[in-house]
Amino acid sequence: MSTTRGTGIARLAGIIAIVAGIIFIVAGGVTWGMVTSQLKAENITVPDDAAFLAGAEVQGPFSAFAQADIINTHALAGTEGRTYAELGTAMREFEPGSPEHTELQEQRTSVMNASFLRASLFTSVVSYGVAALVIGLGALFVLLGLGMNQLAKAPATAGPAAAPVREPVA
Repeated sequence: MSTTRGTGIARLAGIIAIVAGIIFIVAGGVTWGMVTSQLKAENITVPDDAAFLAGAEVQGPFSAFAQADIINTHALAGTEGRTYAELGTAMREFEPGSPEHTELQEQRTSVMNASFLRASLFTSVVSYGVAALVIGLGALFVLLGLGMNQLAKAPATAGPAAAPVREPVA
């Protein structure tokens, strides 16, 4: 026995999910491409002393991360391992204008610039992650939309016939 059911909303939701999924995939791909082109335009090469991807052109999430990591390594090497905040504390021990104070200020400026560069590179890494997430969600939306449309096309059937109830024999 076949029954009728309304499938209009399910089909519409499926179509909307497919369209949204396609938009997500395109938007994620465009974002990935834009970030890559901007990184390539900077002509950055990961230094040879980097922990990984040494000598690689910075043009993706892993090379951007490798570059940010080595910037931190170099900045800390130039300050005897002291951070921006630690250098600020050390500067208070010397009179402004003294050679020690001036040296610490130069180191602090260098570490600050390194922090800005690292933050920019980490922003790129995060952008790649968001782009990948959006592409993945888009693919999921497309699959869900296709599934909803497939289910909406299937004929509705009545549930299984109920088995007759037998009365116990006395």
